[in-house]
Amino acid sequence: MARQTRTDDWGFPRWRPYGAKGRAATQVRLCDREGCNEPGDRPAPKAPNSPDRWMFCEAHAAEYNKNWNYFAGLTAEEAARRAADEESSASAYRKSAHYAWGGAGDGTRSRDEMRALSVLELESDADFVAIKAAYRKLAKANHPDTNRDDEEAAKRFQAIQAAYEVLKTAEERKPVKG
Repeated sequence: MARQTRTDDWGFPRWRPYGAKGRAATQVRLCDREGCNEPGDRPAPKAPNSPDRWMFCEAHAAEYNKNWNYFAGLTAEEAARRAADEESSASAYRKSAHYAWGGAGDGTRSRDEMRALSVLELESDADFVAIKAAYRKLAKANHPDTNRDDEEAAKRFQAIQAAYEVLKTAEERKPVKG
């Protein structure tokens, strides 16, 4: 009897995955929901603090988690104690500190633009129409011609002008939608 010397490697493209040994079928665990034939690749706890898990498909995991109450059957004191224990053991996941240094805004404006908005006394989501209106109002109120011999008003006027220039330049750099 002849020994088989042929391989599964028939050139490009490869017909088998890299590093695969043998021709055994891949084992796929099905969803634990009765009647579902989707792969069960999303674990869900069977009970609190239990290592046992259900394995659901995406749709049934969402359905299961929608009705899951982690604090079911506990008194208010027990629920508070469990929540405190969870927070202390997950201290690395506390409210992320990296949001604190970012300041206000949604990330679409630079730090200079945010400072300019604060000089114009506007929120971080102000559009250019509001910026222009605030600039005109503040410039009129702090203009050196209307506030003679007031050095503070002159400094405020210069800061307002600089802030408006920063925001105007940023508005001009924005891509035109259309």
